[in-house]
Amino acid sequence: MTESHLPINSSRERAASSMSGYLMLLVFLGVLAAIVFGVVTLASGDPAPATILAFLAFIVPAVVCQILIASGFYMIQPNQAVAVTLFGSYRGTDREAGLRWTWPWMAKRKISVRANNVVSEKLKVNDLRGNPIEIATNVVWRVADTAQALYDVDDYKAFVEVQIEAAVRSIGSRYPYDDVEHAEITLRGSHEEVNGELRAELIERLRVAGITVDECGLTHLAYAPEIAGAMLRRQQAEAVIGARRKLVEGAVSMVEMALTQLSEKNVVELDDERRAAMVSNLMVVLCGERDTQPVVNAGTLYP
Repeated sequence: MTESHLPINSSRERAASSMSGYLMLLVFLGVLAAIVFGVVTLASGDPAPATILAFLAFIVPAVVCQILIASGFYMIQPNQAVAVTLFGSYRGTDREAGLRWTWPWMAKRKISVRANNVVSEKLKVNDLRGNPIEIATNVVWRVADTAQALYDVDDYKAFVEVQIEAAVRSIGSRYPYDDVEHAEITLRGSHEEVNGELRAELIERLRVAGITVDECGLTHLAYAPEIAGAMLRRQQAEAVIGARRKLVEGAVSMVEMALTQLSEKNVVELDDERRAAMVSNLMVVLCGERDTQPVVNAGTLYP
């Protein structure tokens, strides 16, 4: 989803107008010290009525000020952010860790920007060949844009879980589980390609919620139980056929090399019949599964 295809009401994170809470803490302590000093001074002597009126004129706004200052403090932990709103209007996000302060009438909502790890449930999906398979994934995600996560989707954590399931189903049906014959990209044999495409699809799906994906990979991949036995026998047969094919290719190469060297070094003169017999014997020796016993021919091939 490109920038121009985002929803019209898409939010964008910006810095909030806030300040360090330690400076306001000094102000708070200074006003508090002034209030305590005034109370102690009045209690220790016999003040005049004008002094009492002056103290009351000071302490009422001072207490109100203390209440306002105390209401504006908030704490931000490392890898945590606070979204600030004013009467429902988004005013920015504060990402500075430590004691912070803003106007007390500003509403504040904390949100974690730490990495989250989600292991999806095992899903039953039909692969590209139509075979039912079980598939699950592990996804490491985090909030990249707090405004989008809080205000563009209803519940960004539930949104992430649903989109992970949808992406896994999409990837699972896009490729075959395994394919020995055609050397295609498969779920079982092409981990880097499949995981890379899964991550790209998740990033695209979660962009609207301000979520980015750092890492993902399949954690479980197997045929569904109802066809697992049949597919195992098929894989075993394909493995046997592949091994036999390699064995025959190697045997033919060795026989060809042996005949060529015999001819080039004039070890023995072979006519067509003797060549055929030697090829047959060599193929039996090279392709047989059992150990062969040598037979010494003391005579000739011809009667």
